[in-house]
Amino acid sequence: MRLSKSTHSISYISFLALYFFSYTITPISSNSLHKDFIKCLHRNTNVNFSLDKTFFTPEKNASTFINVLEARAHNYRFLTEATPKPSFIFKPVHESHVQASVICSRKLGIHLRVRSGGHDFEAVSYVSQIETPFVLLDLSKLRHIDVDIEDNSAWAEAGATLGEVYYRIAEKSKIHGFPAGLCSTVGVGGYITGGGYGALMRKYGLAADNVLDAKIVDANGKLLDRSSMGEDLFWAIRGGGGGSFGIILAWKLKLVPVPETLTIFSVTKTLKQDPDFKTLSKWQQIADKLVEELFIRVVIRASGNKTVAASYRGQFLGAKGTLIEIMKKDFPELGLTEKDCTEMRWIESVIFNGEFPTGTPIDALIQVKSPLVNPSFKSKGDIVKKPIPALALKGIFKRMVQQEPGTFVAFAPYGGMMAKISESEIPFPHRSGTIFKILYNANTGTRPSRQINWVTELYRFMTPYVSSNPRQSYVNNRDLDLGQNTRNTTSNFKNAQIWGAKYFKGNFERLVRTKSKVDPYNIFRHEQSIPTLPVQS
Repeated sequence: MRLSKSTHSISYISFLALYFFSYTITPISSNSLHKDFIKCLHRNTNVNFSLDKTFFTPEKNASTFINVLEARAHNYRFLTEATPKPSFIFKPVHESHVQASVICSRKLGIHLRVRSGGHDFEAVSYVSQIETPFVLLDLSKLRHIDVDIEDNSAWAEAGATLGEVYYRIAEKSKIHGFPAGLCSTVGVGGYITGGGYGALMRKYGLAADNVLDAKIVDANGKLLDRSSMGEDLFWAIRGGGGGSFGIILAWKLKLVPVPETLTIFSVTKTLKQDPDFKTLSKWQQIADKLVEELFIRVVIRASGNKTVAASYRGQFLGAKGTLIEIMKKDFPELGLTEKDCTEMRWIESVIFNGEFPTGTPIDALIQVKSPLVNPSFKSKGDIVKKPIPALALKGIFKRMVQQEPGTFVAFAPYGGMMAKISESEIPFPHRSGTIFKILYNANTGTRPSRQINWVTELYRFMTPYVSSNPRQSYVNNRDLDLGQNTRNTTSNFKNAQIWGAKYFKGNFERLVRTKSKVDPYNIFRHEQSIPTLPVQS
């Protein structure tokens, strides 16, 4: 990446800032770490907090500490005995506690990880593989949601889940929704920082495309909103990935109109029913070109008896009669019938898209763990620009035959509004020209090495059939195999140029410039955080 004159200036400023900041750190022993942190918190907030309900250490109560750590840790692959654990966990109950946490982590030289929902695919929100000791700031107590139907908006705190957001919107209106993800237990805070796709994306774009405002705590512990943070930072946090620019406290979401009646369907085709992949090949040709009210996702799973099936799971913003007409015209190969279709409210379609059992009440969105979550998994992702030939589809199905339950390959269609938004509007760049996104998800279960090798080999096999130069991926499908940071900031920048282009394409340079301005000391960092610019000699 070529650096401009302004880039060199920022680098010099970053060097000076780092030089002076190095004298503000007070080294402390691990034994006094949590005590000093508590004292510092009390000095920097006027809002009291109960230690028993907000502060958890393995020394005080090991079982409670583990329970709190695991409560929002949605990949058990990172909960082994060998996995680094935080020295302590703090659950703030007020925004000033978050501000104080940033101030105190800087003052005491403590590395901070921040978790809202705990769904990061590589667990970087609650595990640090590159530096210890570290502490965990768990935002699960900051989960208030305020829906304003007259304003067509809602404020959602970072610790709230997508399921809770959907549920609270539906409490107020049958004709409002929000375009976000399928998994109900995903935390709002981190999810939107990566972009956020879901069943409404072809009509309304990503979750991040529908953010009006935000509250964030910056590297100095200051609380900022859109007007005070400036447009560069507001741009960066909507798709530039979590854990790089500050701590999101809340998002102001733009609610979108949905009809009172939606139609959903699920049609499964086994390999025997579609031996030449004519149905799946046709889906690739039309999925991004269908009316934008129609979203058809394909999920490929082993279905037992050494066979594999592809499930076509669709959502249409309208009545089933209209849907049937569209499908007969544009996708007759699927053979959709009225018996396959069910009309329902938007909030009920959320249950369907979340793959809850039929008849599950909507209360499950705020009470039950999502069926979409594998307890232990390894994922990879791809962006597809041209249809995958039948021979390669055969290769995918062949590799799926012997797979374990929970392992799947999912195709999510783009087009519609996704193709109308500029790739530089927000950091998420996968727009016009993208047919669909692939998620390869291996259930690592009791055989993690075997399963990781399997998904790695499948990813390698797919190389000729997906985007290239660079081979692109979606940052919320985080994959540390693409590259990761170390504690050496110079090499971080060089290495990050490789994986940064895969996630962000040409937007990576602006993300680095913004990071260097708002967090020159690299306070907010993890294995794949946006790096600061290297110091120029």
